[in-house]
Amino acid sequence: MVLKRIILEMGHGNDMHGGDYTKAAIRAVQDCIHHSSLPFLRTLNIAPSEMQIEVTIGVQEPEKVDTTAVAKSLPHGQVTVKVVRGGLDVPDDERGGASVVATAAVAVRIPLSI
Repeated sequence: MVLKRIILEMGHGNDMHGGDYTKAAIRAVQDCIHHSSLPFLRTLNIAPSEMQIEVTIGVQEPEKVDTTAVAKSLPHGQVTVKVVRGGLDVPDDERGGASVVATAAVAVRIPLSI
């Protein structure tokens, strides 16, 4: 069997006041998965644990994202997380710091014999 990408979702999340890149990343992933439903897994008798989930997160400071926490935010599958430079920091001149915006792409692959 060959792993085939069957879902690709995009999303974004933010942390308006805390500047927390991990929180923004998790919210972006949750935005992605709340746009999807995978009823075909039951129809095709595929266990959710067989899904290979590839998460790509874009933020301005990739090293500040806890990839383990992001992976744990997904309920099923074998998750890999990659963080790249992207997203957006919106400076807050009055309070200092910034609001951070993360973007996410979540790709789901399953083993298919087609």
